[in-house]
Amino acid sequence: MSEIYSEIDVQTALHEQIEGKLLIDVRESDEFEAGHADGAVSIPLSEIKERLHEIDKSSAFNVICKSGGRSGQAATALNEAGFNATNVQGGSLEWLAVKQPFVSSNGDAPEVI
Repeated sequence: MSEIYSEIDVQTALHEQIEGKLLIDVRESDEFEAGHADGAVSIPLSEIKERLHEIDKSSAFNVICKSGGRSGQAATALNEAGFNATNVQGGSLEWLAVKQPFVSSNGDAPEVI
């Protein structure tokens, strides 16, 4: 499958999220619980086909993972299915590295696993 998506940096993704754009984290549930961009919605790549109905096809959104690989795959598949998905370059590792809002769901200090 060839790549069919555009990319943005984490600062732009955060700005767009603040403006109301959806940020979908496609990492597995345990990864998301350990740490994720504040306000991100968890839809693991392994579940994305079954959960397409949860995504508004008329709205553009951003996709993030650990480093950009899985989110690139997700963005390609979503765009091929008629969605408007953009990959976040560097993923959660970059998001945390540049000190963007990052939280955990398990009560521990947020981390990227």
